[in-house]
Amino acid sequence: MRSLPLPLALTARLSPVVVLATMGWALSSGPLAAPQAAEHTSAEEKTETQSASGPSTETVSKAYSAAPAPCESVAKKTVESLVPGAKTAGKEIPSTDSELRRTCSWNALEGYDYRWLDVSYEVLKSDEAAQKAYKKHTEEKSGGGAVPGLGDTAYSIVNLTTEDKQETREGQVFVSASNALVTITYNGSDFESKKAPSTDTINKGAIKAAKEAVATLEAEGGKD
Repeated sequence: MRSLPLPLALTARLSPVVVLATMGWALSSGPLAAPQAAEHTSAEEKTETQSASGPSTETVSKAYSAAPAPCESVAKKTVESLVPGAKTAGKEIPSTDSELRRTCSWNALEGYDYRWLDVSYEVLKSDEAAQKAYKKHTEEKSGGGAVPGLGDTAYSIVNLTTEDKQETREGQVFVSASNALVTITYNGSDFESKKAPSTDTINKGAIKAAKEAVATLEAEGGKD
């Protein structure tokens, strides 16, 4: 492997703190679904059920109570395929609430070929909150398309950026599954040719990681 300086376009991505700031916190903005007030048709009915002044005991139903371990969310052979040369164990990014928000990153420069993969889980307080956060992200990333058969709803987008004549192509997949969100970020560059991998390569790689991450969520995501 030859060592060479990365262009400015990718230097920031090598900082997990920046990656976390980019991906971690916007997903948690969904509000709680407002509990509905119980209606009673008579004073007798009210007495039988609960005191008129008693507090509401309604809770919001949710499928997932905790995020799974993101560094175990995709198979080792998948990491080896998508990020050649990376340590398959990955690196989990510190979180202020690891029960609800967890992200793992893999990145490597093999020869002149650079790849980066992130898998991020976010567990919200309700299905409605997850759907609202999902809608916000997909609206901000317009120009992509739906991914059928993945979670409740899923969306992928691929963008090409160029800085100092160096191309970088990045794909993202957003998945809403009950009260959880799964976000995949996958990008790459070739520092010899200064070209980026094809749209098809990046998009298929991101979707493959997303399918495995969602399967892990469904199997190990702390269902109630």
